[in-house]
Amino acid sequence: MCQDHDESKSGTPVPARGKGAWRRIIRSREGAAAIEFALLAIPYFLIVFAIVETFIAYTGEQLVANAVDTMARKLRTGNITYGLNRSTDKTQAEFRRAFCGEVSILITCSEDEIATPNKLLLDVRSFATFALIPTTIPTSGGAYGELDTSSFAYAPGPAKSINMLRAYYRWDIVTDLIRPYISNVRPADGGRPSYFLIVETSAFRAEDYP
Repeated sequence: MCQDHDESKSGTPVPARGKGAWRRIIRSREGAAAIEFALLAIPYFLIVFAIVETFIAYTGEQLVANAVDTMARKLRTGNITYGLNRSTDKTQAEFRRAFCGEVSILITCSEDEIATPNKLLLDVRSFATFALIPTTIPTSGGAYGELDTSSFAYAPGPAKSINMLRAYYRWDIVTDLIRPYISNVRPADGGRPSYFLIVETSAFRAEDYP
């Protein structure tokens, strides 16, 4: 007849060895911290990296904003001109290279990027009135879509003209899972974009420089 316990010499029942071993395993806390850390490590580090990445992206936004202000001031004061046959004239490539120099702390533009824009896109145009300056981001494909660059140009006006300088930069996203969704600029299928679009604009009337 099977018994679940043994008896000692004094007649006191002794728990079966198998059951006692399982009870000790269940009560043991050894390794629990390691298991808990393994379960929480991935979301924890995702949050930490997202915080760091958000800080760096914010710094990148400030760099682009400062570059737009600096280059717009040079256009406004006549330090940079276009098509006026002056020593201050800059071609589109020269203007892009100068802009890249303003953001070179975090953003590096290769010669290919300067010649064929892919991440850094600049739109410099003159308008008859301030009311004609676009106030929205041009996209293709309705509410959600890629950036529409068909209207972009490099054609700043002369003295006393009304101008707009707008910079777009596709900032790559690695760990920040929320940032891409706060922009309506995303792939045409509405999926998660791999970048966050930084947009900075300056509208101004050029001074009456000589």
